[in-house]
Amino acid sequence: MQVTDLLKKDVMLLNLQASSKEAAIDEMIANLYKYNVLTEQASFKEAIMNREEQSSTGLGDGIAMPHAKTKAVKKPTVLFAKSKQGVDYDSLDGQPAHLFFMIAVPEGGNDTHLQTLAALSKLLMEPTFVTKLKEASTPDEVQQLFLEETKEEDTSEETDTSESESTEISGDKPYLVAVTACPTGIAHTYMAEDALKKQAAEMDIDIKVETNGSDGVKHRLTDEEIQRATGVVIAASTKVEMARFDGKHVVERPVVDGIKKAEELITQAVNQDAPVYHSSGESSGDDEEYEKQSAWGKIYKDLMNGISYMLPFVIGGGILMAISFLFEGIYGDESEVFLFFNTIGETAFNFLIPILAGYIAMSISDRPGLMPGIVAGMMAVESDAGFIGGLIGGFVAGYLVLLIKHLLKDLPQSLASLKPILLFPVLGLLVTGAAMYFAIGPVFSTLNNYILDFLQGLGTGNIVLLGVLLGGMMAIDMGGPFNKAAYAFSIGIFTDTGDGAFMAAVMIGGMVPPLAIALATTFFKNKFTSDERKSGTANYIMGLFFVTEGAIPFAAADPLRVITSSVIGSAIAGGLTQFFQSSVPAPHGGIIVVLGLGDARIFFILSLIIGTIIAALILGFWKKPISR
Repeated sequence: MQVTDLLKKDVMLLNLQASSKEAAIDEMIANLYKYNVLTEQASFKEAIMNREEQSSTGLGDGIAMPHAKTKAVKKPTVLFAKSKQGVDYDSLDGQPAHLFFMIAVPEGGNDTHLQTLAALSKLLMEPTFVTKLKEASTPDEVQQLFLEETKEEDTSEETDTSESESTEISGDKPYLVAVTACPTGIAHTYMAEDALKKQAAEMDIDIKVETNGSDGVKHRLTDEEIQRATGVVIAASTKVEMARFDGKHVVERPVVDGIKKAEELITQAVNQDAPVYHSSGESSGDDEEYEKQSAWGKIYKDLMNGISYMLPFVIGGGILMAISFLFEGIYGDESEVFLFFNTIGETAFNFLIPILAGYIAMSISDRPGLMPGIVAGMMAVESDAGFIGGLIGGFVAGYLVLLIKHLLKDLPQSLASLKPILLFPVLGLLVTGAAMYFAIGPVFSTLNNYILDFLQGLGTGNIVLLGVLLGGMMAIDMGGPFNKAAYAFSIGIFTDTGDGAFMAAVMIGGMVPPLAIALATTFFKNKFTSDERKSGTANYIMGLFFVTEGAIPFAAADPLRVITSSVIGSAIAGGLTQFFQSSVPAPHGGIIVVLGLGDARIFFILSLIIGTIIAALILGFWKKPISR
C-alpha cells in the first residue's frame, strides 16, 4: 500500500475556509462523511478532540495532523487540506497551521495502512517536501509530489531498515536506546522516531528506537542493547514497558518533545543528565491519565476491565453447562456425556466471580492487585456473598493494595526489590483477606440472600416490570454502561440461583434492536439508503444470534428514532418473557440456545416477534423518506 492509496484526490480540501481550530476539524470531518469515509461524524469528532486534549497535533512549521482510530471509519483515509490564511491550531510553535492531514483509521482490521501512515509521518519531517506541498495548487500536483517522494523513499528503504533494526555499535560513539509512543500510535510515534534518528546521526551518536504503534511494537529493544546503552529516551504519551530500564538513566518526555526537542532529549541522555529509573513492580505511564478521570469514569473503567475478562468464562462455561442439561434430559444425570459437559462448564463457571474481582483489582492497582482480588472473589463465593460480594471485594482489594503501595513508596532503595516479590503479595493478601473475612463476606452474604429472597417473593406484576426494565436497558446504549449493568445483574442472579429467567429478558432485549432494523429496512425501503438496506439484511443474522452491535451504525446515524424504537420494543419483549415465564439457561447464543435449551421457548419466540414488530413499525413510520 502506498501513501497515495490513502491520500485520495476527491477528499482533498485545497481551500479550507475555517479560521478556528474546531471549525477546521468540523469542515474536514464533514468532507470525510460526504465522501463516505465515515458512518457518522459525532463519535469520530469526539475521538479527534480527545486526542487534541492530550496534546495538540499542531506540530509546528505550519503542519497539523489530527488523527483518530474509531469504529466510525469505514476505510483508512488521509484527508489533505490547505488554508491560505492559516488557522490558529494551538501548534507547538505558536504559529498558524496551513497544511492539514486528517488521518482516519478504522478500529481493528488490517494494519498494513498503519505502516503507510508511518511513512507519511516521516515524509513530513522533510522541509523541502513540505515547501513543495505549500506551493501545490491542485489535487493532482499533491498526489504527484507524494508519488515522487515515495519512490525516493523506496530506493533507500533497504538501507534505512537494516540500519534501524540492527544498529552497528561503534566503540568510540555514545549509544542510546529510545521508545516512542502516542495515544493512538498512528502518526506522532513515527515522527518522533524519525526525528530522534536524524538528530542522533547529526550528533554522531548511535541510537536504536523502538516504536509502540497501532501495528504493534517494532524494533523491540533487547536486554543486551539496553544494558549497553549510555542512556534511555522515552518519548511517549501513553504507557510503555518500563521495568526493563531498571538502573538506567531515563529521560521521560511527551511524544511531541521527541519530534520538536530531539536534540535536547538526546543531549540529556548522553550526558546522563536524568534520574536513574528504579523498577518496583508498579505500573507507569497511564497512571496520570487515570487520576484525571472522574470518580464514575474510574469505577466504570475498572468494572469493565473485570467484566471483559469474566465474559469468556461466562459464555464458554454457561453454554457448555446448558448443553449438559440437554443431554441430562435425554440420557439422565449419571450419563458420561452429561457429566463430561457439565464438569467442564461448571469448572469454568466457578472461576467467574474470582476472575471478575481479580481483574477489577488489577485495573485499580496493576499487577500487585491481581492475586488479592482473585482471592477476594473466591472468598465471596465460599461465604455466599455471591456476585455482588465478589464485585465489591475486587474494588476493595484494588484500593487496599493501592494504599499499601502508597505507604511503602518511601522504603529505602535497598528494600525496593522486595516490594513486588514479597511485601505486596503478603500484605495485599492479608488486608484483603481480613476485609473479606470480617466485613464484606458476612455483610454481603446477608444482602445477597435478602435480594434472592426478595426476587423469589416478587409477584408476577413486579417480575414483569423488572423484565421490562432489563430488556429496555439492553437497547439504550447497545453495549454501553446500561447494557452492561443489565447483563451483569442477570449473570449474577443466574450464577447464584441457576435461574435463567432474567437471562431471557436481557437476551431478548439485545436481539430486538438489530431484528427491528432489519425488518424496517425490508418493509420501509423508501426510508433507507441502498447501503443501509444492504446492512439491514445482515442484521437478521446478527439479531437472531444476540449480536446487538449490528444496530449501532443505524443508532449512530439516527439516534433519536432508532434508540427510542429499540428501547420500546426491547422493553415490551423483556416484560413478555417474564409474563410467559420464559427462561434461558445460558448467557449467550441467541436463537440456537433458546430453541435447544430454553423453557417456554415458543412464548420466547412470540415475545421476540411482538417486540421486533412494534420497534420496526415505530421506526418505519417515524423515519422520514429519503429525498431523491
